[in-house]
Amino acid sequence: MATKKNSPKRKALAAKEVSKRLVDLAEQVLIQAEQGENPTVAIPVRSLSNVHFNEERSIIEMGDRTQKRILFNVNMAKKFMQTFLVAAACKDLVESGKTTSIRDLFYMTKHTLPKSGENTFNDQEESDPIIEDLEVAIQALREELHLFASNRGGLVGEITIVDAGDTIDARHMGTGGWAVPSIVEKDVIQFKKCSAEFILLVEKDAVWRRLNEDRFWKQHKAILVQSNGMPARGVRRLLRRMTDELNLPLYVLVDNDPWGLYIYSVVKQGSINLAFESIRMAIPSARFLGLSSFDRERYDLPDTVTITLDNKDETRAKQMMDYPWFQNRKWKRELKKMLDSKVKLELEALSAKGISFITEEYLPRKLHENDWIA
Repeated sequence: MATKKNSPKRKALAAKEVSKRLVDLAEQVLIQAEQGENPTVAIPVRSLSNVHFNEERSIIEMGDRTQKRILFNVNMAKKFMQTFLVAAACKDLVESGKTTSIRDLFYMTKHTLPKSGENTFNDQEESDPIIEDLEVAIQALREELHLFASNRGGLVGEITIVDAGDTIDARHMGTGGWAVPSIVEKDVIQFKKCSAEFILLVEKDAVWRRLNEDRFWKQHKAILVQSNGMPARGVRRLLRRMTDELNLPLYVLVDNDPWGLYIYSVVKQGSINLAFESIRMAIPSARFLGLSSFDRERYDLPDTVTITLDNKDETRAKQMMDYPWFQNRKWKRELKKMLDSKVKLELEALSAKGISFITEEYLPRKLHENDWIA
């Protein structure tokens, strides 16, 4: 089993506490107005400039910088209003005990202001960042605000799960697997019988389906999770809970390109945008299983399956080499090998060695030889 370096746990907020924080946010503004001040709310900055890498915890954490959102300011008035529209809608949801989608919240808060013809929101691209602002402002996850996103990600394997009172045996989920929901906290999702020895997170749906069809999870006593690209928040939170509560190591299988390696980084250290919640979502013990920049030679993959790195890929790889959380010697070696070879590989490239090569040789060999980066 992995030696854990997971950070201290942060307990899920109770509905009463979330409601109180929303009310406190509004009361601060009312007090300012009563005192003749220009109402202002401080929103923590969600960017690279306001995060740091905590080496002891091995996670990305948010800094102390904030940006002011002022009511009587032509450039800020609309966002100020939007912030409290969303906050009021979330307060109603929390106090009613109901949940809704972030899409539905957009329609709940969208209307035309009288006599102006101005819409509170024109599209969801305006409302989604406001939800994230509200999360960091009151230090509560979107799910604690009773908001969810569409299900993304699937799971099969040696575990039984209780989902909102329904028992789900992940050993009998067919070709599609159990759809991982957006809200996966203990009051909704519980873990029951588990005979798995590890968890494997797979970036690509097609590869996950191959492993599921070949019953890789049964042969190797695993839980097989599919992320469909960058893992959704529900998937990341579920993985963190499983590694904590079931004491299982997590292996990550992604494309060998800068974007795949960054997916692993987000799973392991957290993301810049959600740095305030790395403590509940990042998994510092996660292991990078592949594809490695060295696997083309190690497994004798033909040159015909390689893809040339484009300028965007090279720029991204060089940026990542400068990130504090990519300073590990092995990661520097991985990225340098990729840049020197000037090629990238998709997971599907392994099929050039046979449709079940990944199931029968690649993964078993990787696991047996401990050929991974922690």
